[in-house]
Amino acid sequence: MFDDDPPVRKNDAPQPRNMERDSIEEIGEYIDFLRGEIERAETEITRKEAQKNAAANIFGKS
Repeated sequence: MFDDDPPVRKNDAPQPRNMERDSIEEIGEYIDFLRGEIERAETEITRKEAQKNAAANIFGKS
């Protein structure tokens, strides 16, 4: 398993964006981007849970 993205540590997490000068449209686009990132993260959690459950079924751990 090789990922293209390096692992993100808590300290490497993106900082909140300063939206003070953004237009309403730009903020809406940013929200759409964040929703996409949330969906991507939830998909990854689901994938990893499935892998964990498959391993637990094989090796008998929970």
